[in-house]
Amino acid sequence: MKIGILAIQGSIQDHKKVLDKLNIETVEVRLPADLIDINGLIIPGGESTTIGKLLKSTKLDQEIKRLYEKGLPIYGTCAGAIILAKEILGSQQPKLSILDISIGRNSYGRQIDSFETDLDIKEFEQPFHGIFIRAPVISKVHNGAKILAEYKDKPVLVRQKNILASTFHPELTNDTRIHEYFINMIKSCS
Repeated sequence: MKIGILAIQGSIQDHKKVLDKLNIETVEVRLPADLIDINGLIIPGGESTTIGKLLKSTKLDQEIKRLYEKGLPIYGTCAGAIILAKEILGSQQPKLSILDISIGRNSYGRQIDSFETDLDIKEFEQPFHGIFIRAPVISKVHNGAKILAEYKDKPVLVRQKNILASTFHPELTNDTRIHEYFINMIKSCS
């Protein structure tokens, strides 16, 4: 199994460390050719406007959408969730528009308002420690997107078919369960 990590901006190395720990081969994705022969793709946190513009300028956006339609599993964290969303509230920034959610950027506040909390995640027996850094807020889910976890009645982990998105950063913890969940999604989509 080989998982691509979008490597144009954001927390790339943190995801790589988790996948290395799980003995998963990774490839850094910077151009469409880097998507060849991957089994899944992670879009990390970072600055969503920058990521969106770089996706468009490199034509990665078109290739990721094409592969998504063929069933490629994709996981977006924080800014990655914003990039996946069909609607970004108050913004016309470039995005992939493939996940049926409405999301607001930095909706919990500024960097100083970042926080950590334990989350109850469906299918996990024990809580997961979520780290929220300038986190977006998912305000609505549409068309069968499934809520896997919430914080203060707002979705923070959602899945729709072959897409997983979190508004928090599991790659910044020592807990590998969400990455393992994504790996199992890849196996079930194969």
